[in-house]
Amino acid sequence: MPPLDEFAVQPQQLETGLKTLKKRQRNLMLLGITSTVLLTASIIGLFVQQDFIYSFFGLTSQVEQLHMPNSVDGSLASFGHQSDYFVNLLSWFGWLFLKLFASFFGAFIAVYLLRKIRFFYLRFQSFVLKFVGWLIAFMLIWGSLTYVQYDWNQGRNAEFQQLVQYDKQIQDSEISHYLADSDLAQPVQNYLLAQTALLHHPADRAAAIPYVQALIKAEKNDPQFLEYGFKPEQLWTMQNQLFQKTITPMAQSVTQQVAQADLLNSALRWVLLAVIALTAFLSLVLFLLASQIKNRAARIEHRIQ
Repeated sequence: MPPLDEFAVQPQQLETGLKTLKKRQRNLMLLGITSTVLLTASIIGLFVQQDFIYSFFGLTSQVEQLHMPNSVDGSLASFGHQSDYFVNLLSWFGWLFLKLFASFFGAFIAVYLLRKIRFFYLRFQSFVLKFVGWLIAFMLIWGSLTYVQYDWNQGRNAEFQQLVQYDKQIQDSEISHYLADSDLAQPVQNYLLAQTALLHHPADRAAAIPYVQALIKAEKNDPQFLEYGFKPEQLWTMQNQLFQKTITPMAQSVTQQVAQADLLNSALRWVLLAVIALTAFLSLVLFLLASQIKNRAARIEHRIQ
């Protein structure tokens, strides 16, 4: 009969198994974090998908830029050279990715460097305090980058903002003063002032409605209306923002674009919902498995000791 020692688990085997369990636990945690990041990105996408799809087709649900028609003179048209909606949205996504990436990994680097200081080294022995330190670093980096983004956007659009800015009355805006002294056709002035009112924060609907109603009448009665260079997508946006419907033929000319955008938006919404459900389930399973393996590894460590 063989001795019982042959069936005993050797400490070396326990240590090898422990290393394997810790490696599996680490891999499961990394997969769980990746799944959680995808879950977060999908949730964010669910809220911004309509703006993203609409901007791809040159549309927006609200007026966000001042479009200068071809009929305005050069000095005023220079203020209208802005990036289109899709480029602006890509820029917003770029800043969002930069802030998430820099804040997430920058917070880990900050905690690692702070641990070099004895004061923080002692306190970061606690996981809770370490997480609080990581969270504070994340928020500080995020806030700093948000300020840089805001300052960059303000500097780039300073002249444009000054042109359309007013406090209470649209007649106080710089563009209104300019148009009062210009010889531009009345429909062109109405087009610019309607956009200015809708660009106000909050949107000045009371000021915008008379200008848009005048544009609707001009499209029916002015034979030169098509020559002013108005953007059909902008007319569609203004009419739907104010009246929740498309009224004039020029605005209705983008109906096919809107239908395509709505169809793509609906399909993307279902895809994102499926991804959210899948990644939420995967994240839960992966973190539960990682927790079980961690507890098992802790029991083995206790036996070795």
